Amino acid sequence: MCTAISYRTKDHYFGRNLDYEHSYDEQIIISPRTFPFHFKKTSTISSHYAIIGMAAIRDNYPLYYDGVNEKGLSMAGLLFSGYAHYHSVKPRYDNITPFELIPWILSQCESICQAKELLKSVNIVDIPFSSDLPLSPLHWIISDKDESIVVESVSDGLFVYDNPTNVLTNNPPFPMQLFNLNNYISLSPHSPQNTFSEKLQLSPYSRGMGAMGMPGDLSSSSRFVRSAFTLLNSVSGESEQESVSQFFHILGCTAQQRGCVHMGKDLYEITLYSSCMNATKGIYYYTTYNNSRISAVDMHKENLDSDTLKIFPLKKDWSVLFQN
Repeated sequence: MCTAISYRTKDHYFGRNLDYEHSYDEQIIISPRTFPFHFKKTSTISSHYAIIGMAAIRDNYPLYYDGVNEKGLSMAGLLFSGYAHYHSVKPRYDNITPFELIPWILSQCESICQAKELLKSVNIVDIPFSSDLPLSPLHWIISDKDESIVVESVSDGLFVYDNPTNVLTNNPPFPMQLFNLNNYISLSPHSPQNTFSEKLQLSPYSRGMGAMGMPGDLSSSSRFVRSAFTLLNSVSGESEQESVSQFFHILGCTAQQRGCVHMGKDLYEITLYSSCMNATKGIYYYTTYNNSRISAVDMHKENLDSDTLKIFPLKKDWSVLFQN
């Protein structure tokens, strides 16, 4: 399962926790402006906005989990098991597979407004990348510096929702996640007042009691509540250091530790990586489960007019800065 957020200080930041029981050898991938994106049912795009993001490479094709383009539009796909539904090919639509949707949007759009317009003609089709790589059930969050949307392909069709929380996790569908926040209307970063009864002399006995009742489990609905509360109440300075540090702290409230989510046999769901993209500057920051030291790749330090993918393996080994 996963958690994605969009955050704004002086710059726009976007990123996610990717929680799963095993890796698919994901790497940081830059797709330069003339790298050809081939699509199963639509024409190849040979000239486009450059993209940096996390992806697995198969047959020289970047299967993006998340990314941002050079114009600052960012996007991530998250598991949506039991609800995602992909359709057969429809005439007069842009028939896009789930693994093509991120490059389809980020290669052509520079804003949520443009993404919404492009999505009007999209049909998410049930075509796998290959016979040995089945489709993942996904939904998506797309963000620019001003707003976010959620895209869900279900049996009734493709739905695009405005996302005032700037958060996405997994199940249930986004409108239900949003409605569920009503159950936590009393949460507050402030110390609570006694509304239990005027007949009792009740008072806070600890800091943080304004957030009592916030769910602490690792389910997707609970992570949505916890991430939304943390993000919407976040206070950060505007420097790069303060913003990136705060972003990782926000993601930390839903990180998964090995042993807490048992997937059977010797498998456990963990936060394989956490990412923070400075969407304004095109910098991809990340940490991995065994390496909490922040690493970064700056897309603008590479040749973005190339037609060849630029690949950066993840720094997964334990890294410590000894002071003596």
